[in-house]
Amino acid sequence: MWEHSFRDKAAEHRLFRARAITLAVFVLALLSVLAWRMTYLQITLHEKYKDLSENNRIQLRPIPPNRGLIYDRNGVLLAENIPAYSLTLVPERIHNLDETLAFLDQLIGLSERDVEQFEKRRKTRRRPYEPVVLRHKLSEEDIAKVMVNRFYLPGVDVEAQLVRHYPQGESFAHALGYVGRITQREQQRIDTDPDKKRNYSATRVIGKIGVEKQYESDLHGKVGYQKVETNARGRIIRVIEQQDPVPGQDITLNLDSRLQNLARRKMQGMRGALVAIEVATGGIVSLYSNPSFDPNLFVTGISHKNFSALRDNPDLPLFDRTVRGQYPPASTLKPFIGLAALNSGTTDWQETINDHGWFQLENDDRLYRDWKRTGHGIVDMERAIVESCDTFFYEMAVRTGVDSISPFLAQFGFGRDMTVDVINALPGLLPDREWKKQRHGSFWYAGDTVNMGIGQGYMLVTPLQLATATSVLANHGIWKVPHLIYAHNNEVDDIAHGDIPDIQLKDPDDWQRMSHAMEEVVSGLHGTARRLLPNLKYPLAGKTGTAQVVGIKQDEEYDSEALRERLRDHALFVAFAPVEKPEIAIAVVIENGESAGRTAGPIAQSVINEYLGGAEG
Repeated sequence: MWEHSFRDKAAEHRLFRARAITLAVFVLALLSVLAWRMTYLQITLHEKYKDLSENNRIQLRPIPPNRGLIYDRNGVLLAENIPAYSLTLVPERIHNLDETLAFLDQLIGLSERDVEQFEKRRKTRRRPYEPVVLRHKLSEEDIAKVMVNRFYLPGVDVEAQLVRHYPQGESFAHALGYVGRITQREQQRIDTDPDKKRNYSATRVIGKIGVEKQYESDLHGKVGYQKVETNARGRIIRVIEQQDPVPGQDITLNLDSRLQNLARRKMQGMRGALVAIEVATGGIVSLYSNPSFDPNLFVTGISHKNFSALRDNPDLPLFDRTVRGQYPPASTLKPFIGLAALNSGTTDWQETINDHGWFQLENDDRLYRDWKRTGHGIVDMERAIVESCDTFFYEMAVRTGVDSISPFLAQFGFGRDMTVDVINALPGLLPDREWKKQRHGSFWYAGDTVNMGIGQGYMLVTPLQLATATSVLANHGIWKVPHLIYAHNNEVDDIAHGDIPDIQLKDPDDWQRMSHAMEEVVSGLHGTARRLLPNLKYPLAGKTGTAQVVGIKQDEEYDSEALRERLRDHALFVAFAPVEKPEIAIAVVIENGESAGRTAGPIAQSVINEYLGGAEG
């Protein structure tokens, strides 16, 4: 009773009401904030979070275009795309990459190279969530094992891809080149061009050398896109929208697989090069360097073992001798020196000299020896070509002078890269006074001209240049620029030849007379290539050449047996046929082959016979 009388019920009531109001206000405030936040998220930021949600479920994936095919002039397939299955990983979707790799190793077995290449590819600049290849060319058993354990392998998938394949293998390795994975440096160059970056967003390989590199933009095609819906594991549920890629263009080359394979068979065990050109068009019908290699090794990444074997091979199979090999032209230059002398008025077809086996400059004790130590006796221009008389051309070169010879030879393409589409072709070396002054800081001496007269000294040519010059000679000075391409998507390319002036001789009959002299090299009784006569199926004009590898002292004779094989003379042979209406011009270089009549000449003859229809087995 007394306790009850002391309570202030009104005050308690007021306190309770105040607390209740405060709590209500607080709750109301919280509900207001929540409502505002929900409104902000659901209405104001609706589009943003809708897009984010869609991106988690819907992705835009680029589709790589099919690379264009490559054919030879007869429709034989040289480069194709074959299906292959690859194991790919998306690192962003893998919680523990090391554990996944270990599990895959137990499942299908991974080599050190597989893991090494994967790490290299993963670190290369790429788009987020872009699959990275772990292993190429899975077997059916490997695919089955991966698919059975797919649930335990988030971010791991088996992709069907088209892989480049070269069915002709070694025969076209240097000419065609090959494709390989895009390197970081190449990717950086691609990224500088927005259009190219977009077009290569799904591409993993690019042309590295040869035709594959030269015509990369034509062969590649245009990228396509696919809008897909994915699940939480990133696997595609359905395709929402698709823009198909545009395949690369198919290209047809002037190269003839018959000639390439024949050249490979004939040059087996040799080091050298062969180039053949269609005289009427300038189309390169054969471009073969031996020894060669299998380009298929490089497509998905060559192993260290295989690459080391190629790199360390003393025969240099990776070296393209057709366009990168530079050799003294030796006596194959004599028809051109002869034309230079005739055109300058230095000599004519009737003039003769008495060859005693040597030539000597005034006030000089040195004797420039002829290959025939006893000399050729009385020689005119035609006989000098037929028997390859050094002494005659020593004298003609000195009398004509380097200031006339070099500009004349330049008209045939010596010292320049005159091709349309042969990549990385070297220009050779056509020396003159200015070049020697700049290169050696020395004057041009008469002895330099003497050596130049027989294609020795400073002058260097590639087999492609030799074939080109021979083609121009066969065509009586009319230029047809050498080229590999014939057609894009079966539409024949129009090759412009007008930029290079044709060669005009003061006496046009000199063309025919020089062709006749070169015909006698093969058909004549004393011709240096008379060994070819028994197998002659078509009238053939040719010229042999023997290029020194090491210098021989004045009083010494060349002794083949005393020299190591790689120090012996190179054998060269140029030719065209048929003589009256030439269709094909050819140049063959056999390193350390010594006698062109025994080595280079028969190879050239076989290829010419095959081209003109006299097929060999």
